[in-house]
Amino acid sequence: MQLNKIVEFHKALGDLTRIRIIALLQQGPLHGQAIAEKLGLKPPTITHHMAKLREVGLIKEKRDKNTIYFSLNNKVLEFSAKAIMTVGTGGAASMEMSVTAEERSAIINNFFTKDGRLKNFPAQRKKKLVVLEHMAKGLKFGRVYQEKEINEYLKQFHEDYATLRRELIMCQYMYRENNQYELNPVELWWLS
Repeated sequence: MQLNKIVEFHKALGDLTRIRIIALLQQGPLHGQAIAEKLGLKPPTITHHMAKLREVGLIKEKRDKNTIYFSLNNKVLEFSAKAIMTVGTGGAASMEMSVTAEERSAIINNFFTKDGRLKNFPAQRKKKLVVLEHMAKGLKFGRVYQEKEINEYLKQFHEDYATLRRELIMCQYMYRENNQYELNPVELWWLS
């Protein structure tokens, strides 16, 4: 995945109809038939385009009886659009939440022992993200890891490696497909 997430986002926007759908959804939720009527298209065409937008997380769906209403996922749209401008700078991580160097150091000192073991996993989001980032920095960008390798790596921090692995995925530090794991670029961290 890696930078492919940014590429897929821009590919999804590389179609005039999808841009028009996004423009309509900025005004509020609509069902597929309403979108088709407003754009002068057939419902199967709208279904195709909505699938492309759904794949990159740009739309949300809410069912009301037999009707599905689509709305824009503004958070994904904003972060994905800005991600291209921050490639190589660590920008998305700093866009969501700023943590001073002193705060980061204090969190790491409070949650890790002197030998690098995690005392306990923080519940507060800000602290959790600092802890996950600290662990993710020991992984190599561009390398594909097998699940067993990730488990062994995480065991050095805590015996509950499954929770740590799941959190790394959920908070976008890593990407998983077919039991293979890759470190995401820092621009995608914290986008969950």
